[in-house]
Amino acid sequence: MRKILSILSLSILFISCQGQTSKSVETAESNQPIKTLAGIDYETKLLGTKNPQLLDVRTPEEYSGEHLENASNVNWNGSDFTAKVEKLDKSKPVFVYCKVGGRSSQAANKLSELGFKEIYNLDGGIMKWQGKKTSNSVVTPKGLSVSEFEKLINSDKKVIINFSAKWCAPCKKMAPYLTKMQDELKGKIALIRLDADENKTLLETMKLDELPVILIYENGKETWRHLGFLSEEDLRKQL
Repeated sequence: MRKILSILSLSILFISCQGQTSKSVETAESNQPIKTLAGIDYETKLLGTKNPQLLDVRTPEEYSGEHLENASNVNWNGSDFTAKVEKLDKSKPVFVYCKVGGRSSQAANKLSELGFKEIYNLDGGIMKWQGKKTSNSVVTPKGLSVSEFEKLINSDKKVIINFSAKWCAPCKKMAPYLTKMQDELKGKIALIRLDADENKTLLETMKLDELPVILIYENGKETWRHLGFLSEEDLRKQL
C-alpha cells in the first residue's frame, strides 16, 4: 500500500512539474519583445497604436519607390542605423518592415539589444502587405511588360526564370551556381535572371510575394515553381 501511495505521489509531482514548466515557457514567450505578425495582424496593431514608430529599413531607393504610409526610412545596411534608432522612444512600440522580412528581422533583433521593449516585425515584408501604401507617382515602371515576358518564355527550349534582388541574402547564395549553370546549359536550356526591383509590376501581376523565385517553363507554360532558397542539387532534379 505504501509503495502504491509513493508511486501516486511521484506521478502527481511529475505532472505538476510538467504543468509548471509549460506555464513558465508560455509566459517567457509572451514576454519576448519581438513579435513577427502576418499582414492583417500587423496592420491591426499598427492602426491601434497612437503615434506609432514605423520604420522602413530598406534602402532609400526602395523607400522612394513605395513605402507604408507614415513610415520613416532608416536603412538597416546604413552606417548610421544605430545612431538614428537611438533617438526613438524605447518604451513605446516600434514597427519594422522591409521587402520580404529578412532585414527587418535583423533590425528587430538589434532594436531588442538596444533595449526597445515592444517590437513588431512584418512577416513577409512589403511584398505580402495588402494595406495602404504611399507610392512615388514620379517613378516610371521599369522592367518587362507581361507581353514581353510571355515572348521570353515562349520557346521550344526549357526556360528557367530566376527573380532575385541585390539585397536578398538567399539570392546571393544562389547566384554563383546559377551563373555557372547559365554557361553550362547555354544552347540547351535558357536560364534567365531578372532583378525583382526592376520588374516590380511583373511580380505583382504574377502574384509573386517572396524571393528568390525559380520558375520553369516548357512551350510557354509554367511546369514548376519554387519560392525561397533552392540548392543547386534540388534545381538540377527538376531538369
